Amino acid sequence: MENEQEFKSGYVAVMGRPNVGKSTLMNALLGQKIAAVSMRPQTTRRQQLGILTTDYAQIVFTDTPGLHKARHKLGGHMNDEALAALEDADVALFVVDASVFPHEEDRMLAEAIQGLRHIPPVVMALNKVDLVEQGDLEARSAAYLELFPQATQSQVSALTGINLGGLLETILEFLKPGPAFYPEDQVTDLFEREIASDLIRESALILLRDEVPHGIAVRIDEFTERGDSGAYIEATLFIERESQKGIVIGKGGEMLKKIGTAARKEIEAMSERKVFLRLRVKVKKNWRNDENFLRLFNFDKRKK
Repeated sequence: MENEQEFKSGYVAVMGRPNVGKSTLMNALLGQKIAAVSMRPQTTRRQQLGILTTDYAQIVFTDTPGLHKARHKLGGHMNDEALAALEDADVALFVVDASVFPHEEDRMLAEAIQGLRHIPPVVMALNKVDLVEQGDLEARSAAYLELFPQATQSQVSALTGINLGGLLETILEFLKPGPAFYPEDQVTDLFEREIASDLIRESALILLRDEVPHGIAVRIDEFTERGDSGAYIEATLFIERESQKGIVIGKGGEMLKKIGTAARKEIEAMSERKVFLRLRVKVKKNWRNDENFLRLFNFDKRKK
């Protein structure tokens, strides 16, 4: 038919400094939660695909860790994960926090993109516009555009849904005609056990305080189906110091119980079935600088 819309597809690297709302934005664009979200920076530690398929396009979003000044080997691997997503991206979705002026880490990312041999089209999503007065928004918009003058800006709010459709249309303008890469009902590349691990850590990030959350890693020890009873999950929370153990467990085990309850509800909402979740806590000193430990968690899988 003459007016039939040509199907488009492509990969979109979701980039930005920590805590600008990248995962919240990807979840909002997909219309469902697949990425862990909290108010704590560096909630995302690895790449995760979010696959949006419509009648006329398939957009494969790659959610990435926030680019930051690394203070340990884990941070270095997270930065590598973020920048590696740009290598095959058809579009870079540069997410910034419109409620504040640019940070040094925003400039770091802009410089990293400018340093690529092949620079993809850059769409700059000014997120959190619901928190900004119009006069201030214009000034912030101009400041962010100075970082990357070639970018096409789109003002959005991942939390309230402002202009999400407009952002998608802007991204689609830069995608080329092509086939779908994934089945139309697939929304991510991660297995349920990997998403469960992220949701457990998300609950810890939300409920705990100070530096403890960033010193937590989660390992799924068992993930089995039990028919009509749902899924049975056992997981270990690794922390870096003995002094943190009491904080994570809490008096009479209350904190660990709260983390488990919150995580279980999120996992059940994601998987749409009953879940039995059992958590334990172990100390692994200075694990964020332990290459062997990081290798077990696949944080160095891109390292040559």
